[in-house]
This record gives sequence, C-alpha cells and structure tokens, in this order.
Amino acid sequence: MSFGKVLVANRGEIAVRVIQACRELGIRSVAVYSEADERAMHRRQADEAYFIGPAPAAESYLNVERLVEAIERSGAEAVNPGYGFLSESAAFARTVQGVGAVWVGPPPEAMEAMGLKVRAKELARLADVPTVPGYDGEEASEERLVEEAERIGYPVLVKASAGGGGRGMRTVTEPKDFAEAVRGARREAEAAFGDGSVFLEKLIEAPRHVEVQVIADDHGNVVHLYERECSIQRRHQKVVEEAPSPALSPGLREAICESAVRLARKAGYRNAGTVEFLLDGEDFYFLEMNARLQVEHPVTELVTGLDLVCLQLSVAAGEPLPFGQNDVTLRGSAIEARLYAEDEQGMPVGGKLLDFDPPEGAGIRNDAGFEAGDEVPINYDSMLAKLIVHAPDRPAAIRRLRRALHDYSVLGVPTNLPLLGRIAEHPAFATGETTTRFLDQHELGDPPPEKPIPRTALLLAATADLLKSNTSTDPFTSGPWRLLGASRLRYASGDKTYHVETVRAGSRTLRLSLAGEESVVEVLRVADGRIQALVDGEPAEARIAIVGTGLMLSFDGDSYRIARPAPPDVNEGGPGGDSASAGLTAPMPGTVVKMAVSEGDEVQEGQLLLVLEAMKMEQPVTAPHAGTVTSLPFDEGALVPGGAVLAEIVQPKSE
Repeated sequence: MSFGKVLVANRGEIAVRVIQACRELGIRSVAVYSEADERAMHRRQADEAYFIGPAPAAESYLNVERLVEAIERSGAEAVNPGYGFLSESAAFARTVQGVGAVWVGPPPEAMEAMGLKVRAKELARLADVPTVPGYDGEEASEERLVEEAERIGYPVLVKASAGGGGRGMRTVTEPKDFAEAVRGARREAEAAFGDGSVFLEKLIEAPRHVEVQVIADDHGNVVHLYERECSIQRRHQKVVEEAPSPALSPGLREAICESAVRLARKAGYRNAGTVEFLLDGEDFYFLEMNARLQVEHPVTELVTGLDLVCLQLSVAAGEPLPFGQNDVTLRGSAIEARLYAEDEQGMPVGGKLLDFDPPEGAGIRNDAGFEAGDEVPINYDSMLAKLIVHAPDRPAAIRRLRRALHDYSVLGVPTNLPLLGRIAEHPAFATGETTTRFLDQHELGDPPPEKPIPRTALLLAATADLLKSNTSTDPFTSGPWRLLGASRLRYASGDKTYHVETVRAGSRTLRLSLAGEESVVEVLRVADGRIQALVDGEPAEARIAIVGTGLMLSFDGDSYRIARPAPPDVNEGGPGGDSASAGLTAPMPGTVVKMAVSEGDEVQEGQLLLVLEAMKMEQPVTAPHAGTVTSLPFDEGALVPGGAVLAEIVQPKSE
C-alpha cells in the first residue's frame, strides 16, 4: 500500500519537511494555510494548497471543520499532522479516519493513553519504567494539592495533565507561592489544551533531559532509534539538542532505551513517538511520551541514517519496518540548534526577513520554514529554522556548529543567534556538562552587555551605504561609484556615535577614516545585499540591508542595527529633566488573563500589576518603580494589540 496524496495539517518548517519527504517518495502534497501564511514557504512548495481561515490558530490550524473540508476537497488519502497544533489530538485523528483518510501517527487510543501525563505514568509503572515521585490522584482540589505538596516536599513542579512544551508548568520553591502557581498553571493549560487539570511532581533540581525515539508498525515490531540529549532549555522549551547523549554509558543507554520500548508496547503504540526521561546521575525517571514526531528528530536521522518522516508514511501505509533492532547503529554525533525570531529578552517577534542566508557545506543541514523576503507572522510559534550539524565525533560536531553559527545571516527580525553562539562556545557545553539549568547556571539566558560594532563592520557598512548595495545596477560603472568624491558619514548605535570620512582612492577602492585611524577598502563584490572586500588587505564580508534612515548589518555571526541620525544641529536638544511617569507597553498582541491592581492603587517597584498571555505563554507585568497606578486601559479578558499601553504609574513628586 502507498499513498498518492498526503495533506499536511501544519505550517512552517515541519510542513516544509513533510512536503519535501513526499516529493522524494513521489507523493503529491497538500498544504493548508491561514491569512497570515498566504505567501508562506510551505504553501509555495506544496503541489496543492487550501485556505482554512483567519490568522488566529483557533480559526485556522486548529479549526477541525475547515481542515476536514480541505481533506475532502483535495481527495487526500492521508493526513500528516507534524508537531504542535492538532498532532496529539485523538479526536482529530478519529475525525480524519472518519472521513476515510489515514492518520499518519499513533492510534487514537494510544494517543489518549499517553496524552494525559497521569495515565501515562500509570502505564509506565505497569511497564516497570521508573517514575518521578509525586501526586496524580483524582482528588485535585487546591486544598488537597497543598497537602500533597507538603508531603512530597518543596521544591515541587505543578504540571498540566494534558499537552506539553512546558505550558501549564510551574516551579514552586516555597509554600506561600503554591496556590497562585496552581491557578496560573490551570489557566495556561486550559487556554493551551482545553484541559485545566494538573498534577504534582517532586522537582529534580538539576537533571538532564534525555529522550528516546521509538517507532512501531502494525506487524508487532517496536524498535528504538537510540536517544537524544535535550537538556539545554529556556522556560521549559528546548534550545539545543544532540544525539547521542554524552552522559550515557553503554549499560545506561541500553537500560533507558529498553524501557522506552517496553512502554511503547504496553501502550499499543504505532508509528513514530518519543519517550522522555529525566536523568539524575545513574538514575532515570519517565517524564512523558510525545505521541508525534519531535522538533529535534533530524539529529536522530543523521546518526542512524534513517528518514523518520518517510518511515512514518511507510508505517501508516501498513508496511512493516524494513529493519530490526540489531540493524540500528549509531554513526557519529549530531547537534541541532533552533533558530527563533525573538528579541533580547527572548520574546517572539515578527517582521519581514530582509536577508536569510543559512550556512552551507559538508555536514550541515538546514530545516527552514522561511526564505528571504518572507513575512514572519506573530500569530504562531516563532521558530524560523533548525540548524543541524553532523560529524564523526562530538568535538568535530561542536566545531562545525560554531562555524555554521558564525556564518549564519538573518536581517529584518532579531533572532536568538547570539544566544546559540554563547552556548556553542561555552566550555561546559564542549565537555558535555549540560543540565536543564544550563542557561541559568552559566548566566547565558540574559542578554550580555551591548557589544560595540567592530571597526571592520562599520567600514563595510559605510562602503555599502555609499554604493547603495541594495540596487540591481553595477555600482562600479554607474551611479554612486562613478560620481563618488569625498563624503562624511555619521552613524549611531546605542549610545555611541561614529564618524566616517571617505574618499575614492582608485578603481573599486576607498580610503576611509574612522576614529582618527585610516583604512583602505578594496571592494571585490557587491550584490544581493552582500559586500565582499579586502580591508587593509584582509578579506572581510558582511550582509547589509538599507532600511529607511538606517542600516541592518550581519557580520561575523552577529547582527547590528545602525542609525543614520540627523546632523547634530537638527532636531536635537529639547527640555531636560526626568519624567515622573512611566507607561508599560505590550511587547506583542495578547490577552490580559489576570489583573492584580486597580487604578488609584499605590504600588512598589517589582509589584505584579497584571498577567498578559501572549504566544501561549503567560508574561507577568510588574511595576518599574514605586508610585500610583493612574491608568489601566484594559480589563481582564481583553485582547491587547502589540505596543499598547498596559498601565501608567506616576511617581511621587520629590520635595
């Protein structure tokens, strides 16, 4: 049995990944898209595409009725849900089967067994798989949970029974914070999964997060494809993953992988899935099972030589696995880094990708959902792409990762490339000493002090600025180069101002003066936003986009925004003095889920004002200083546009 047409019920890089696998197998692919994704990469690459509704996921990618219409209109024989959205919805799987299509995933019964973490833990115990001490009883009143937390002992984890991805999870270290943590977890779980039930676990304070990839067919075969290390996380979201784990001895690897297979058999599992564990020294505990493909599946593909998406489709078509457990071997080391569109605080952002240039070369793979010129919507998860490297051993893979991150260029939206670079360069990462507290332990999560723009980068920016390198004409035979004389340029970044004096010094050559030091720039090539040159005889390269009155620059793996301010005597100065009031603005569109103060209240610095839910995560908004709340424009439950003022606080006037 094989499929002629498969509908991909997802978007972004996973939709592109499945579409490309279908193309390799000779299967026609069907995409679905919302208003926000009308020009998206996954729509462009599919053989067919169907509109399913407005930008909000609830009205499009989570709209079962519209998805069913697309299945029926396209005549798709199977549906691959990817990950996220409805990928772990047993109800949607049954609906797909009900309209005569094949669900490319586990049976709904197995999804239900593993989808609720409480039931999954019961199955794990029956399969003789160790579980973390905790409480998952049916009586889950707030009072009972308080009692159980005292019995377990702090710190404890409050966890949503449904879903995953760190949503509906709270760490509680002191009894006074427990009640609000339970309420917040329930609110977030209800919003994300439609199920506000929670349970408790003892917090293992610095574990490793290790997961085992399994795959099973309809013929009784269940095999593991070894493990992945996923310990480096931020807000319970994985950032960097690798296979195999550097923490496992051969004996421990065998024990943890066999436990995953036992659990999959006990659950009646079929297709691809992942069993997640917490590793504490030589002890491991079952965490949860993800009844779907995982974001980090490429590292497993690279170290085993197996294509998981093709295997998914093959198993769903009723074919037996073409290999047994003894046929699966590990080959080298692979590392994946997730690239997100986000600001320095790690908050998702949107915007147009003016430049998107992933690195290439031996041992480098890019799973991307965007290309240069695409618009990054703010309505969904902000992952742009995944960078995956593979090498014969872990030290070589780390070197390859560092170089690839150094060569990555993204302009138009800020990204987490600087964070990924800090992780890859850290000595503890090189030695494999990673836990779920890695970012906090090494203080890597917070943005470092703003780096000054490198001198070479400024010289390249000034040269490209003069040549207007975003035009399609040859700058050396027409326009600015032919007419170029002496110029004085002024740039600003942060609190620094830079003055660059330039003069043409020959064919394709400029003499530039910056901070009293002179340099010669010989331009080798300017095209498509890229400038390549010799700066004082040394090769240098940058990606540059000229945007309005400023520049965006990618150089040596870092991105910079450079303003071109007006001359000092234009629009400068103005009334001095410190403002006595402060307004807090929403970093992105969201919903006010809790109000903690009222207008007229006196508040202290750091006091909670309200809680904003954005991108499926709760964001506490606190007072920047003490004062009186004079305005709260939005009520609880209100939708808030990005940039809107959430609160205004006036400081007392100093005597």
